[in-house]
Amino acid sequence: MSPQDDAGKPVNAPMPETKPDMKPLPSDALIVVPVRDLVLFPEMVFPVSVGRPSSVAAIQQAVREQRQILLVLQREATKEELVPADLHTVGTVVNILRYVTTPDGNHHIVCQGVQRFRITDFVDGHPFMLARGLHLAEPTTSGPEIEARFLVLKQQIRETLELLPQVPQELRQTVENTTSAGALADLAASYLDSRPAEKQEVLEAIDLVPRLDKVTELLSKRLEVLRISSEIGSKTRSSLDARQREMVLREQMAAIQRELGEDDSNKQAIADLDKAITEAKMPPEAETAARKELHRLQRTPEASAEHGMIRTYLDTLVELPWALPETQPIDIAEARKVLDADHFGLEKIKKRIVEYLAVRKLAPEGKAPILCFAGPPGVGKTSLGQSIAKAMGRKFARVSLGGVHDEAEIRGHRRTYIGALPGTIIQAIRKAGARDCVMMLDEIDKMGSGVHGDPSAAMLEVLDPEQNGTFRDNYLDVPFDLSRVVFIATANMLDTIPGPLRDRMEIIQLSGYTAGEKLQIAKRYLVRRQLEANGLTAEQAGIDDEALELIIAGYTREAGVRWLEREIGRALRHVAVQVAEGTATKVQIGKADIEELLGPVRFDNDVAMRTSVPGVATGLAWTPVGGDILFIEATRSPGNGRLILTGQLGDVMKESAQAALSVIKNKAKSIGIDAALFEKNDIHVHVPAGATPKDGPSAGVAMFMALASLMTGRTIRSDTAMTGEISLRGLVLPVGGIKEKVVAAAAAGITRVMLPARNRRDYDDIPEEVRNTLEFIWLEKVDDAVAQALTPDAPDESEEG
Repeated sequence: MSPQDDAGKPVNAPMPETKPDMKPLPSDALIVVPVRDLVLFPEMVFPVSVGRPSSVAAIQQAVREQRQILLVLQREATKEELVPADLHTVGTVVNILRYVTTPDGNHHIVCQGVQRFRITDFVDGHPFMLARGLHLAEPTTSGPEIEARFLVLKQQIRETLELLPQVPQELRQTVENTTSAGALADLAASYLDSRPAEKQEVLEAIDLVPRLDKVTELLSKRLEVLRISSEIGSKTRSSLDARQREMVLREQMAAIQRELGEDDSNKQAIADLDKAITEAKMPPEAETAARKELHRLQRTPEASAEHGMIRTYLDTLVELPWALPETQPIDIAEARKVLDADHFGLEKIKKRIVEYLAVRKLAPEGKAPILCFAGPPGVGKTSLGQSIAKAMGRKFARVSLGGVHDEAEIRGHRRTYIGALPGTIIQAIRKAGARDCVMMLDEIDKMGSGVHGDPSAAMLEVLDPEQNGTFRDNYLDVPFDLSRVVFIATANMLDTIPGPLRDRMEIIQLSGYTAGEKLQIAKRYLVRRQLEANGLTAEQAGIDDEALELIIAGYTREAGVRWLEREIGRALRHVAVQVAEGTATKVQIGKADIEELLGPVRFDNDVAMRTSVPGVATGLAWTPVGGDILFIEATRSPGNGRLILTGQLGDVMKESAQAALSVIKNKAKSIGIDAALFEKNDIHVHVPAGATPKDGPSAGVAMFMALASLMTGRTIRSDTAMTGEISLRGLVLPVGGIKEKVVAAAAAGITRVMLPARNRRDYDDIPEEVRNTLEFIWLEKVDDAVAQALTPDAPDESEEG
């Protein structure tokens, strides 16, 4: 080793010879060097000054024999003569990297920590301390607790380094590159400005969790001090008040503008706004508020933030269509043409829209009802609103309410907030530029409520013809007349719309399309639209009717036509590739080409297979996306009369199953069922597709028939589906969604449907082509269902299933 001379160059340090009478050092003992006010952690490099003769002798002996030493913190820093009890029991094994002796006789070493060491006993008979003990390995445990503490500690270190001045970039990199939780804790503790006793506690914490907690606690205290110091320094530096500084800058800017001759620009802007306010033809209250803000704008310096806020507010006011435009006459015949050209089918809906337009034509000043189109996705609710706007000759504005959960989205933000804006209603009117526009409130059933209020409550005023004439947006803070706006809402489900809001709208139900209607829609609209979307012309590509029918039946199962349009687009994109490559100039897609273009048929008609055994009934269900068929399966096994229900059924459906079992027990004798079967068997009712929640009262008849089929051993006709609720007296009660259910039955290949007799009123709503393909059986009692649905008595062996 070489110390430094006066010129700073290394010189050889004199190394005393080993004393002849010194006993050899034990190989299992470490040379102990006590230190004051210093705790060295593993992997850390630090210089140590050595003053005690015994410590100098210990270091020289360690250098001579190239041995490691043990640095141990002494309990009292002022004590000179030490005994083993004066030292802590845990220290750090270190390597001596360099030993330096200065010309003035001082001794220094540069050492690197290696490992923690716990002293168990001391070795006597040497001029310096020797100790035996245990080398404490670094724990390798891991887990969520350690990882979480590791991340918190690293974030604290980063924040501390940001607050400290002149931090070396190498230290930042070392922190970021450290992946060991123990190493990071040791690194932080080593650089912490803490008392040696606190650092010794960290050194003695072998387990990672208490070690990380201790370092985090020490670092939190230090971090809080740094934060307060930084805040005090910032306040001291900003002795010049911000407002005074702003005034100085404004005066300088005004002087510059005067020198450049631009002092009249603000006057011209004020004059333009004054003229715009006059031409906007605002109501008296709104014009008073606008001129008041205009006077404020004149007195406000142009460079201030408030000037921009006032200017934005005035621009919004003057751009709104306050004046009512000239009313254009509504041509009812032209409106019918527009509706027929844009939409196929939907006759009842078109009739109601024509009635609505006729009333608006005869009483333009009257308060028209708020229409709400409710139905499954893809049936044309939004496009109906566009057709109404076209038929009325008015501007169309669309406001999407899906996911809106803040009342300010409807009523706007107050101007006290930075970045305040009007609500979506006022913004839509401003964008449309007409106070009598047709406004489509899309997905009104998907509004939510949150901590910022309930937007559906704000919609109550918007959609009330008695109140919306004086609608007050929070941003405008003056009334705006919404009574001339034609509001049309759309929704998929009415259940999620609050009752008061639903009460303000006239609900018009849109049902799903039949297969025939889908074919006509595809021929008239979808194919043409997809040809344009894929860059094709009618001369380059086409699709046969049979191919469209296969796509409708085998590749889509929906109430609307969105999936159908996507599948048509997929087929035409294959043609687009051939045309683009030049391998074909005219491609007509036929039925035989569909499977090659779209893959195997996705939906099969499996009704006959599913109802070929006793205990299986085909029910009809209503879903938010249209009707569907529902299989109900029942089986029995030896037991004690329990009823087991599976298939993720809701409470109402479970009650239907209980009621069906009670009715079947009550009518067992008349149906020909041995009553003892109920006592000796457990009955299991399952509705497949168990991952899909199911609920509702309309499965009572289907469950009753599944149990009747099971207990009699007679199968239910495979061409028959049913719906209806039952009472304990065996009466069949009416249910909703008849049109959607019947259309779904026809699409699934059913030829007979059994419906409650009290649902005859819904017969006219069923499309004529569906009525012509189905046989309708009207049920008064469950006995009618048994007589019409069960096949003749089965052989004895069939009853075993």
